[in-house]
Amino acid sequence: MRAKVRFALVGTGAMGSLHARVLAQSERAELVRVVEPREAVGREVAERYGAVWSRELDDLSDVDAVVIAAPTEFHRSLAEQVLSAEKPLLIEKPVCSNLSESEAIVADAEKRGVPILCGLLERFNPAVLTVLALLDNPLHLRATRHSPYVPRIRTGVAWDLLIHDVDLAIQAFGGQEPTMVRGSLGHFHPNSLAHAEDVAETVLRFGNGGLASVSASRIGQRKVRTLMISEPDRLIEADLILKTVTIYRHVALDAATPDGRGYRQQGIIEVPELIANREPLAAQLDHFLDMLAGKVDVDAERLRILPAHRVVGRLVEDNSD
Repeated sequence: MRAKVRFALVGTGAMGSLHARVLAQSERAELVRVVEPREAVGREVAERYGAVWSRELDDLSDVDAVVIAAPTEFHRSLAEQVLSAEKPLLIEKPVCSNLSESEAIVADAEKRGVPILCGLLERFNPAVLTVLALLDNPLHLRATRHSPYVPRIRTGVAWDLLIHDVDLAIQAFGGQEPTMVRGSLGHFHPNSLAHAEDVAETVLRFGNGGLASVSASRIGQRKVRTLMISEPDRLIEADLILKTVTIYRHVALDAATPDGRGYRQQGIIEVPELIANREPLAAQLDHFLDMLAGKVDVDAERLRILPAHRVVGRLVEDNSD
């Protein structure tokens, strides 16, 4: 029986706590250390899952791999420590708080030959996996990711939210990067930091003519995660929260109803079976473990990290004062 991969988890906030649970529940992984500067919080999570707490990352000789789920502003220094110890790294998105630092971390991982995976979690959403498997000839993609305001999140929505759907758009159009990026950022909430935008709207044009419109907001009053992709003969729609996929095909349009007071049209609605039904965070961990086991191309995964980062970086730069 293969030994479990020993993990250190850095950060026990909202995402870190979820990572702790998933690591502890995995049959292939073992959470051995929790790194958290807040002792009470860190000890509580460590004790809950039978791990050891430490205030700082320090020596990594007791682990085989690391998950970084600390706030984004600490990613670069933490990632540099992990990579210098040549430990495989699963790091929450974005890799760093700006493009140049993200590129530096990915380049360092490549130079050292260390596996790295960025937590672009929607790639492992069952609805997304189903949609991508169904695509034949995508023409237009529209993604909406809106949320109520969360004071603890200090990063702007471009890096925090928009990056997910930019990544999905790139995947939907065959992995190619867009040839055109246009968009605007809006600063509205009085509690947001000066550089942290609350709304991001962008349009992407791809080399094959495909068009994507992506919207992210943290001033909504409800959580919305929708993805719609139009093809020549159908619309594929997904709710990424409910994890549902629906296909619409227009059949016919009548000029008027029999009473002459309106019009009617006919369509076909299909509800495909999801190709997977696993918790995305657990599926992501399995994928990372497959990378470490040599079942997934490490170089290919590394190359998939930066395209969405480059789009967001360009959008932010174009809208900087």
